[in-house]
Amino acid sequence: MSHRFEVRVYYEDTDLAGIVYYANYLKFIERARTEWVRGLGIDQSRLKAEQGLVFAVRRVEADYLTPARFDDVLEVETRVEELGGARITLAQTVRRGDETCFAARVQLVALSNEGRPLRLPPLLRRAIGAG
Repeated sequence: MSHRFEVRVYYEDTDLAGIVYYANYLKFIERARTEWVRGLGIDQSRLKAEQGLVFAVRRVEADYLTPARFDDVLEVETRVEELGGARITLAQTVRRGDETCFAARVQLVALSNEGRPLRLPPLLRRAIGAG
């Protein structure tokens, strides 16, 4: 199962050379993850308010493969790679057409308001198709 999210590159996303500034790819994939969770029917604000659960990025492995430029329309694909007790590992790819610009492996952890690991809620596991 994968989720797709479209993003256009704005001038503010680029550097002096006119290419996407490297850190902005992290913003693009963050937006895509938020929309992926929303698409699963999970309200993250409600999850925090009712269960005290938030998601945090624990680890990112990123490969910058070819530059995206101003006004490009990019597609971010998000796929679940692994699901643990309190952890989700995602593969996220940013493409311009058939060309891959950026690829990342992102590990998320579920945390309590106090910063302690929490088990992923059954609602999320069911939405992902893992429980």
